[in-house]
Amino acid sequence: MLVVYFSSVTENTHRFVKKLDLPIARIPLRREDEPLHVNEPYVLVCPTYGGGAGMTHQNSRPVPPQVIRFLNDEHNRSFIRAVVAGGNTNFGTDYGKAGEIISRKCQVPYVYRFELMGNENDVRVLRSGLLENAVALGLEPVAAGQPES
Repeated sequence: MLVVYFSSVTENTHRFVKKLDLPIARIPLRREDEPLHVNEPYVLVCPTYGGGAGMTHQNSRPVPPQVIRFLNDEHNRSFIRAVVAGGNTNFGTDYGKAGEIISRKCQVPYVYRFELMGNENDVRVLRSGLLENAVALGLEPVAAGQPES
C-alpha cells in the first residue's frame, strides 16, 4: 500500500504521513525537482492551501499547484484510489477543501481529514481504516514483513 503525499515547507503533512508507518512517496516541492511517477495504486494525502474562500471568495485554489501538476499526469492519476486532506479548522467550511476537490475531479472517495499535522488518534484511525479497507479501496494490502500496527 502506497501513500503519496505533498508537504509544503512547514512539513506538517510530512510529519503526519511518517507516523502512518506505511510506504510513502513525496510529490516534489520545487518545479525543478525530479517529478514523481507512480506505478501502483495509492492514497493521496494533501494539505489544503489558504482559507476562508467559502466566506470571502478570495482563495479559489485550495489544491497546491504541485499536486495539480502530479495529477495532471494521466498515468499518475490512473492509480489514485482515495484522498485524505489536511487543513486548519480556522478555515471554517473550507477545512480540508482540497480533499473535496480532488475527490470530485478524480472520482475517488475522500476518506479522512486531519488538522495541521494531525494527532495520534488521527494516525491510528487513518492507518487502521486504510489497512482494513485496502481491498475495497483498490489498494494493495501491506506486504508481509511490513509493519501493520
